[in-house]
Amino acid sequence: MKHHSLSFKWLLLIFLTHSTLLTATHSLTIPRMSPIPEWETTLHNHPAINTEEVKTFYFKQVLDHFNYRPESYTTFQQRYLINFKYWGGANSSAPIFAYFGAESPIDNSPNGVGFLTDNAASFNALLVYIEHRYYGKSVQFGSREEALKNASTIGYFNSAQALADYASILKHVKKTLHAKNSPVIVIGGSYGGMLASWFRLKYPHLAIGALASSAPILYFDKITPQNGYYSTVTRDYREASETCYETVLKSWSEIRRIASQPNGLVTLSQRFNTCHTLNQSYELIDYLRSTYVYAAQYNQPPRYPVSMICGGIDGESLGSDILSKIYAGIVALRGNSTCKVNGPTNVSETTVGWRWQTCSEMVIPIGIGNDTMFEPIPFNLTRYAEGCKEQYGVSPRPHWVTTYYGGHNIKLVLRRLGSNIIFSNGLRDPYSIGGVLDNISDSIVAVHTVNGSHCLDLLRANQSDPGWLVEQRKKEVKIIKRWITQYYADLDALKDKPKFQSK
Repeated sequence: MKHHSLSFKWLLLIFLTHSTLLTATHSLTIPRMSPIPEWETTLHNHPAINTEEVKTFYFKQVLDHFNYRPESYTTFQQRYLINFKYWGGANSSAPIFAYFGAESPIDNSPNGVGFLTDNAASFNALLVYIEHRYYGKSVQFGSREEALKNASTIGYFNSAQALADYASILKHVKKTLHAKNSPVIVIGGSYGGMLASWFRLKYPHLAIGALASSAPILYFDKITPQNGYYSTVTRDYREASETCYETVLKSWSEIRRIASQPNGLVTLSQRFNTCHTLNQSYELIDYLRSTYVYAAQYNQPPRYPVSMICGGIDGESLGSDILSKIYAGIVALRGNSTCKVNGPTNVSETTVGWRWQTCSEMVIPIGIGNDTMFEPIPFNLTRYAEGCKEQYGVSPRPHWVTTYYGGHNIKLVLRRLGSNIIFSNGLRDPYSIGGVLDNISDSIVAVHTVNGSHCLDLLRANQSDPGWLVEQRKKEVKIIKRWITQYYADLDALKDKPKFQSK
């Protein structure tokens, strides 16, 4: 395999160049995932942790859990956070809630993922937040630059290694706190939700249950139609307003028509208040598509971004022609104080890390079909693989997730082999199309809401939350309490059972 020695700055440069090439050829990247909408932060610029409640620890983690080569024993410092405030203690075997960090630093999780703190007191639970390797401060090889240097160093960046990391840290925490009998519930959202469900399947001896929020574990290997994501986005807009949907649908040809005219790109730049003059119409098209997509994915109360956009489009406050309506929708969502489109590029750890993950194992084949409000762009695995090969020197493995974790015939398989997993979804979330939406067994259950969005149930509860969201969280808490009650009953039964005596 050919290795490319790249400094971190050069990797970012190649990422930006590659993204431009993808855009120019009308390809799509796999939409990023996060429970918290405001995840886009600059490198090393994260919210401060509340050190009064949350303590920071580091675990001496092994680089490679699955090989016995000398370099596999190299270690790095993996960060995890603990909130002791609510814990009932090891003597009472009080439970542990473990939140699995995903494709971003862990700093904002104690504040942003409020489901844990909202419910910790009623469970007397210890709260543990574990950072995913290669993100935040959990960096291998001494620095981010070295960790991302070439295909050899970044090759340890995958979900199986991450799950083994989590297993090692949870064992360490329980041993250190003498909490041998404390049951562990693992929790995650989006990619982290996938990790939580997979952890329950791979490490059932370490966690008695998992809450997997907005986890599209079925969006791999042709289980889910590739156009499902964008079809769901389209449905969200049509349900919000049919005229809004029709305006967006017509806008793409109008943008291209104007762009083809003399000084057309200048006209579009002025109409949409771009930060720099457009070099091609696709810059604007890509910006608008991304805006519509993330508004749908994070269509949360009380703002409901999709309704905000459609309200601006239908309101015709800036004019009655198509492009004026479209711009009015953007202004309704983002305001009118700054320039739009092709502004300063913010390349975050998530941007770099998620690109690698989706170029290796997390190959979610998302494309745009002919039944959406967008221009069709089918997912082309050959072209996608060529781009990954060009950037990293390795090709993606599109079948590995279903090989290692399963996914095909999931109802038949998990009914026999799995237990104690909640798959929660909001059906307005485009990623829900790849989620588990039906109960698999009495203990592997699907909890979904018609109006919910991406990982909404994991966010902090507010007085303004609609009743259906309140009920969704209550249902999840009730299920988790049932798991823990059964665990304690099983534990007591084993304590009372006489030890085996050999003859």
